[in-house]
Amino acid sequence: MIRFVRLPPAALDALIAGDLPAAGAAAGHPLSEFLVSERWLWEIRREQIARDPASAEWVARAAVAEPGGMVVGHAGFHGPPDADGRVEVGYSVDPAYRRRGYAKQMLAALLERARREPAVRVVRASISPANVASLATIAGFGFERVGEQWDEQDGLELLFEWRP
Repeated sequence: MIRFVRLPPAALDALIAGDLPAAGAAAGHPLSEFLVSERWLWEIRREQIARDPASAEWVARAAVAEPGGMVVGHAGFHGPPDADGRVEVGYSVDPAYRRRGYAKQMLAALLERARREPAVRVVRASISPANVASLATIAGFGFERVGEQWDEQDGLELLFEWRP
């Protein structure tokens, strides 16, 4: 089972600074070196939360496997629902914990959250066609391919959508 631990701004600041003990203290749970290595993401999320504090409820979560309490990655949405009720999922598993089903557990938990949110009408996933692992992760969840886009940072991405 996966549970999510919110990463408040103080935890994000500490992760950006590479201060793992302070990040864990701010999050209320010991974190992992993998999260420190994702500095680029925490910089984006910290800036996003500064611009839109309400987005903190949607982004920046450590993924904790239970029982055991180990941080196996991170997951969340790219932000709150847009005007069309769309949210986009994002998740990453620490390489030390891959191929154990954690990505599917994270995605299932995110979809359950989306299902409970009245403002969410569509969940999007954008995945590189070369990312076989992520394509396999969404298989079986009812996502439908709806198109593709060019991302300046990631290149070609296939677009998939799921409706609660």
